[in-house]
Amino acid sequence: MQQLQTLDYIVFFFYFILVSGYGYWIYQRKKSTTESTQDFFLAEGSLTWWAIGASLIASNISAEQFIGMSGNGFSMGLGISTYEWMAAATLIIVAVFFMPIYLKNKIYTMPQFLSQRYNPTVSLIMAVFWLALYILVNLTSILYLGALAVSGISGLDFTFCMIALAVFAIIITIGGMKVIGFTDVIQVFFLIIGGLATTYLAINLVSGETGIDGVISGMKMMRENHDDHFHMIFRKSSPFYMQLPGLAVLLGGMWIVNLNYWGCNQYITQRALGADLKTARNGILFAAGLKLLMPVIVVLPGIAAYALYSKGLFQAEMLGADGVINPDKAYPVLLNLLPAGLKGLSFAALTAAVVASLAGKANSISTIFTLDIFRNYIGKNADEKKLVLVGRFVVVIAMILAIVVSPYMGIDKKGGFQFIQEMTGLLSPGIFASFIMGFFWKRTNSAGALFAIVGGFVIALAMHNNYFPFADWTQVPFLDRMGLVFLICVAVMFVLGLVLPDEKKGLQIDVSMFKPHRSFVIGASFVLAMIVILYNHFW
Repeated sequence: MQQLQTLDYIVFFFYFILVSGYGYWIYQRKKSTTESTQDFFLAEGSLTWWAIGASLIASNISAEQFIGMSGNGFSMGLGISTYEWMAAATLIIVAVFFMPIYLKNKIYTMPQFLSQRYNPTVSLIMAVFWLALYILVNLTSILYLGALAVSGISGLDFTFCMIALAVFAIIITIGGMKVIGFTDVIQVFFLIIGGLATTYLAINLVSGETGIDGVISGMKMMRENHDDHFHMIFRKSSPFYMQLPGLAVLLGGMWIVNLNYWGCNQYITQRALGADLKTARNGILFAAGLKLLMPVIVVLPGIAAYALYSKGLFQAEMLGADGVINPDKAYPVLLNLLPAGLKGLSFAALTAAVVASLAGKANSISTIFTLDIFRNYIGKNADEKKLVLVGRFVVVIAMILAIVVSPYMGIDKKGGFQFIQEMTGLLSPGIFASFIMGFFWKRTNSAGALFAIVGGFVIALAMHNNYFPFADWTQVPFLDRMGLVFLICVAVMFVLGLVLPDEKKGLQIDVSMFKPHRSFVIGASFVLAMIVILYNHFW
């Protein structure tokens, strides 16, 4: 397999110097005389709307998208794009209804919300759950899949690639959220330009032509020859129904996946929590617009790889160690077909996605541990300087844990993207139930939240492992299981809210704060209209 050439390394080195140099410049320019937790973890309101939006995308798009979603594009086609296009709609809901509540009530971490709305016990349990999820599922998956891709493309040792990615991410992360937010703008630039270049050349390879005419011809050929790869909604007869169960992607569990991820997730909301409401909303809307573009970058290359594979190309390269086709190899194999220079640009895009996600995730791990566990239970008298030092220490420890644990997590057995969705789905229903009920129903109490978080996880885990004797839950799509667990959690929370004394811990909510400004309404209307058009076209 063709490895990186001199020109590719030059392009990649330029990317590395640009990101590192810009990050150092931002750190020096915006460095306070006395570092504070507000400054380190939340950027102290210094992020602009475009930095917030870019950082949201850079943190979200990582190896599981480039590798996992391209692999899904290879196997199932455009249907996997529903995660991206539904996310665009979800982001608008989060901007309108969730952000005003967080900012009005001065919420800076998700466990802080749970402590303020319920009690410290609920907050502590959830903080531990989040740390376990972020380190053992998200951080490990990003690092493992990223190193797998980088190693496959560059020919470098897998372990070396893991360590190098972790070190690069640590360098960015220890500068704090300001450095992460602003360097993510460069990361997104490389991510989009490199990703679009890969898609452009891949579709040209399908058509055998060059230029825009080659793209048009290639898309036409893929639609005609592989029409089964251009449908968003799967029927029960489809082999992919268990992953994307028909209309449930529009009306069921997919909403829980997205609303929990984009609205109740420290990793994501942290970018906007330090800003004013208008800036936060504009940044989230910008991210929603970029989300519409993501399938072009992370799914279409997989479909193009399938079209090329169907023509007889890279048959051996697509096989896994067991001799069976491994769809997750589609994107790395595709990159090796690119010419020198452009391959380096695409390689930089992939690295940018991995490093930005690692940095964002590590910062969130550090934030939750430092502000919600260490400050409250271990170092109650710690000053701001010590808290920031602890935060930096936690970043390093989390990365080391991810390096050690990731080879044993079985990430490659289901495909990286699906692994993350299913593991996260064990916690998502209960978390989202505790947040949404806590937002909008004043009688929701701590007992209900505790049941949703712990009981919801236990029920979801029992279904996942098929422990319930009265049904074969392995035959129920995981999105449908998530929807059912969510409904159970809400029902129990509702009953407990009625029968137990009112704790009177409602949030400060003013209906007028949900009213968005005119430019936001115009932009949101455009995004929603595009989603409707896309689903209608690829139904």
